Amino acid sequence: MRTPQVVRDESLPERVTIYEVGPRDGLQNEKAVVPLPTKAEFIRRLVEAGLPVVEATSFVHPKWVPQLADAAELIDILVEQGPDPRDMPVLVPNERGLDRAVDKGMRHIAIFGSATETFAQRNLNRSLEDQFAMFAPTVKRAREHGMDVRAYVSMCFGDPWEGDVPIAQVVEVGKRLFDLGASQLSLGDTIGVGTPGHVAALLAGFNDAGLPAASLAMHFHDTYGQALSNATAAMRCGVTTFDASAGGLGGCPYAESATGNLATEDLVWMLHGLGIETGVDLERLVATSTWMAGQLGRPSPSRVVNALQS
Repeated sequence: MRTPQVVRDESLPERVTIYEVGPRDGLQNEKAVVPLPTKAEFIRRLVEAGLPVVEATSFVHPKWVPQLADAAELIDILVEQGPDPRDMPVLVPNERGLDRAVDKGMRHIAIFGSATETFAQRNLNRSLEDQFAMFAPTVKRAREHGMDVRAYVSMCFGDPWEGDVPIAQVVEVGKRLFDLGASQLSLGDTIGVGTPGHVAALLAGFNDAGLPAASLAMHFHDTYGQALSNATAAMRCGVTTFDASAGGLGGCPYAESATGNLATEDLVWMLHGLGIETGVDLERLVATSTWMAGQLGRPSPSRVVNALQS
């Protein structure tokens, strides 16, 4: 299989951590329910391809995300057949979701907040302010159980209903979510409208507020073809953790303009070409996404998957 020619850029990090969101964020918007064994096999293949972090599922109410209604059963299958999912992150929307995560012995959870009022109402059924009151006891209890907590904040670069989102507003919301007790804050370009200068300005805002790049991750969507450029800009600002979805799967069920996530293969190709270590076996990852595309009955949107399979 062809690999990129390596030209090292010494101004960039030596290693990057890829936080794989395909099994959760990638599949949550699929209209047809993906069979449970297929989900388990997808996770198994991603782990075998060397992805260091694989977000397995979400303990959300089935009414809101029917695709993930089998979260508990998926964890049970993985516990029985491997790989052990208890060190894989799971998204929990509230204390009820946390109860289910605790019951399954999970060690890592994530909460999912919003930088805008409209999306908070649509996605969380809470106001922008009320989301903090909802998340505070969830995070507190998770920490009491010895769990690691990640906080997502969505609509950081633009909102389909509100338009541009002020950087100061994103920083305030993100820092408040982080300060509840998270170890990492993932900044989401949910509708993919961000550009490199915007990325640098937002990260500078967080740095000025006391959150260094080491505490931040980036979650890009490729709606306008900017995801890789934005990832490079973030690396130049010191960020070393990036969310990505195998094969470019995913979107957001509450934001119609949120098309697919940054494809993990496209990110890995770029990083390897820059001489940046990821620990990921690109050939096995491409094979996994090709297989998953077959299960879903449509080609992968990943440019690298298509190029290497042509």
